[in-house]
Order: sequence, then C-alpha cells, then structure tokens
Amino acid sequence: MLKGQVAIVTGASRGIGKEIAIKLAEQGMKLAVIGSSEDIHKSAVDIKGKGFADVLPIQADISNEAQVKEAVERTLQEYKQIDLLVNNAGVGFFKQVDKTTLEEWKKVFEVNVQGVFLGSKSVLPHMKERKSGTIITISSDVARYTIPNGSAYTATKYAVQGFSGSLAQEVREYGIRVGTINPGMVDTYFAESEQGLEEKKDWLKVEDIANAVIYMASAPKHMMIDEIVLHPFVQDYPIA
Repeated sequence: MLKGQVAIVTGASRGIGKEIAIKLAEQGMKLAVIGSSEDIHKSAVDIKGKGFADVLPIQADISNEAQVKEAVERTLQEYKQIDLLVNNAGVGFFKQVDKTTLEEWKKVFEVNVQGVFLGSKSVLPHMKERKSGTIITISSDVARYTIPNGSAYTATKYAVQGFSGSLAQEVREYGIRVGTINPGMVDTYFAESEQGLEEKKDWLKVEDIANAVIYMASAPKHMMIDEIVLHPFVQDYPIA
C-alpha cells in the first residue's frame, strides 16, 4: 500500500527516526530524511547500504521555518510528491522546575512543539492540493498523564497531542489523516542516554515504534487511527 509513495522523516540520524526510515524503505517508500547534524548523511548512506536507493538526506533545524520550508521544497523537487510526514525529532530532559533554566525550557518547546508545527504547516499546502496525505507525530505516553521532574517535556507532549487533535479536525475535509504514536519507555538515545544498555533490555525497541508507524500509515483510506499508545510490559504507569 505504501510502495512508491514518498515520506519525510525528521530526527532520522539515529534511534527511532532512523529505524522508521528503514521500515518505510522496506515498504517501498521513497525517503527524505532530516537531521540537525551532519550525521544525517551517514544515516542515509547506511539506509542505502541496505539496498534502498531513494534516500535524500537533508541537514536542517526543524525549529527554523526557512530551513523546514526548504527541506519540503527539496523533497518535492526530488520526488514531486509527499504522502507522509513523520514528525519524530524530539529532545527531553528531566529536572525539577526550580532547577530548569529558561533556555532549556525554550529549547524543548522549539524542537518538540514548534518543530511539529512547522513541519506540518509546510507540507499542508501540497497535501491539501492533492487531497491526500498522512501526518504522524511520535509523541509520548506522558501526553496522557504527568510525571515529576518532567514539567517541560510533559508540557510539550500535551501540546503536541492538542495540536494534532485540532489539526486532524481541520484537514479531514481534504482527505488528510493526522495521528500520534505515544510510546512509553524505549531503548534509544533519549535524554542523553545510550541505546542497548542492560537496564533497558525489556523496554520497547525502536522497531516497535517503527512498526506502529507502518500500521498507522498503511490504514485503508476509510479508516482514521487517531492515536496508538504502547508500553513495555515491565513499565508501571498510571491509566489516563
């Protein structure tokens, strides 16, 4: 169902974003992969090394409107269409409120919320014109409940959930679907951690999130999947 379609994946230099890109390529999609550092070029080489030719690496800051618009324009120049946007890029830190600096607060909002807004806004004119498209944002289970020492990160995920719900209602008349994937604990590089640590062996894997993206993106046109929430079996969490 996804074969021959075009996807943009943000935060695709490593971890969840890179795995999402690989899984989408396995489905036969053409890719534009976006990352904030030069590592995005290595990621693209790695993906191409798995036998997938159509991978366009773009180094861009997703909180910068001009750079996001340019990334979308480059994708359209290369592939002529955009069928799927995966807003995956995100940052996080965990501190008490009185220990959090204004710069830290601004940074997490710029990437996690402003980046989602700019990416979505930039693809919408094209998707509206085609009356087709899917926007998926990788959010978090803390979009559904709160945790201590995570005020900034949690606030961004509540914001993303509200933004996505409102946008979904706004664009449904154009045949555009909008949804979020809200994982619990994932074995990845989040919050300056390392992937593959022994303490994370029972956590969700990056391929679990990527598979959820495939499921949501592959839904038949008559079906709308608003949200997928998934947790590792070992995670104890409050029910929203």
